[in-house]
Amino acid sequence: MSTVTPSRETAAQSGPRLRNWKTPIALGVLALAAIIAFAIFGANGSATFRLSQDQDVVQLAPVAVSAKVFGWIFALICAACAVMSYFQVKAVGNTRRWVTAIFAVSFVLGFMVWIVGGTQSQTVSLVGMLTGSMLIVVPIVFGSLSGVLSERAGVVNIAIEGQLLAGAFTAALVGTMTGNPFVALIAAALAGVVVSLILAVFSIKYVVNQIIVGVVLNVLVSGLTGFLFDKLMKDSGAQQYNQPPHLSPIGIPLLKDIPVIGPMFFDQSILGYIMLVLVFGIWFALFKTKWGLRVRAVGEHPQAADTVGIKVNKVRFWNVTLGGVVAGIGGSYFTLVAVSSFSKEMSGGLGFIALAAVIFGRWNPIGAFLAALLFGVAGNLQNILSIAVTPVDGAFLAMLPYALTILAVAGLVGKSRAPAADGEPYVKG
Repeated sequence: MSTVTPSRETAAQSGPRLRNWKTPIALGVLALAAIIAFAIFGANGSATFRLSQDQDVVQLAPVAVSAKVFGWIFALICAACAVMSYFQVKAVGNTRRWVTAIFAVSFVLGFMVWIVGGTQSQTVSLVGMLTGSMLIVVPIVFGSLSGVLSERAGVVNIAIEGQLLAGAFTAALVGTMTGNPFVALIAAALAGVVVSLILAVFSIKYVVNQIIVGVVLNVLVSGLTGFLFDKLMKDSGAQQYNQPPHLSPIGIPLLKDIPVIGPMFFDQSILGYIMLVLVFGIWFALFKTKWGLRVRAVGEHPQAADTVGIKVNKVRFWNVTLGGVVAGIGGSYFTLVAVSSFSKEMSGGLGFIALAAVIFGRWNPIGAFLAALLFGVAGNLQNILSIAVTPVDGAFLAMLPYALTILAVAGLVGKSRAPAADGEPYVKG
């Protein structure tokens, strides 16, 4: 007598539908907050956004909008998205991604109009806000790509923060001693590899809990780089060990003159362009190549991958190591581009935000990149709006990227499913 096992689709159709109510509840609460803050108690003045900077070849006229009117418009769009989310969850069990995307864009725009309309100057440079945010976006993207590479193969990479910090310190030290930024880049990549190998050996070979290993590595790298900074780079040692060369921006002719996005994406240092290439390259490799199929098979069902001849733990080792290369290079951005010197814990928790970008982007390189853009712009709001003398407390603006991180990790902006074997060690036999 044979036993027929129903498929997952058949089981889903015959059984009760699981509904994710967290998203419509979260969107409803935020929409209510938008109506109260942006619309009812919104500023009565106007909000002006500059779309060009003085040195731009193409000059666009500033855009001035009524803070009250547009506050109502964006608040009502948010409310409509919340209602739509409710009916979608009721009908199919979850909220469509485009609904949360429209909600997020509308809420951010409404928030900006609300704040700028309440400032004394009532004018903010949108281009300056976006280009400045790249100082935060680039290391977050590198860190999130490292996380995607590791977790697609089934290894949770909590050590992104440590990889970024190790890359930043090593780039500063080697760059100062050699005077060559490209040698510093290679050294930073190797530093990220060292951290990754420790993670891989303990979590894959010795089957130690991956979360614990990652947390310990973050603390270890933070303490070690802080100790070496005090011993080598402070005071008299700064000139000898902490003055790395600077990677200047390289503008791409014509493309850098595109209004708004040109200065943001096409007037970057070489690390900025490497970031853009890696986003597309890793996406293509993961979803369009045989190698990517093997990696995803290892992350989803290692037993099945093993039965067809894929060496599961070898794939995991290589992916975690490759993730270390990417994160180490990302860490060098701090000391070769952003600041040109190393300081204690200068990564500032961006490694954990990168981990949230992995989740927010649904373990997809392009999704992680877009999430990093959102977190970067939110993190740069404090700097831009403090110049505009906004009535909103700076501490509130400073916590925005971390609040978004909590929302992403909690799944309140949409259901995210990690690779099925993510965090699960594989022991053959």
